[in-house]
Amino acid sequence: MYSPQLLEHFEHPRNAGEVNKADAHVRVENPACGDILELSVRLKEGHIAAMRFRAKGCVPAIACGSLVTELAEGRSLVEARSLRREDIVNAIGGLPEASGHAAQLAVDALQSLLLQLA
Repeated sequence: MYSPQLLEHFEHPRNAGEVNKADAHVRVENPACGDILELSVRLKEGHIAAMRFRAKGCVPAIACGSLVTELAEGRSLVEARSLRREDIVNAIGGLPEASGHAAQLAVDALQSLLLQLA
């Protein structure tokens, strides 16, 4: 049902928590299912130096929250803005059709976070 990559991110989430002295913080909720994803970020020289997440929701939502921090860290703001839902789905090893909202939540949270930094 779930890919090995998804299960790995769920069982051993990366970058969980909150960034100290964050440059921006966002909380996004999917009203349809109730999943919540919070992201915080610290920048250094126009690049994402640190990103952390907190998630409340289904297994895919937690895994996608973990993954989006890995995909975004080290990127410039322009590069991070280019991340799309499909990038999350591919990197997590695919999602069941009913769980596609988890990748969208991760992208929506990232884009909201980046808007605060514009």
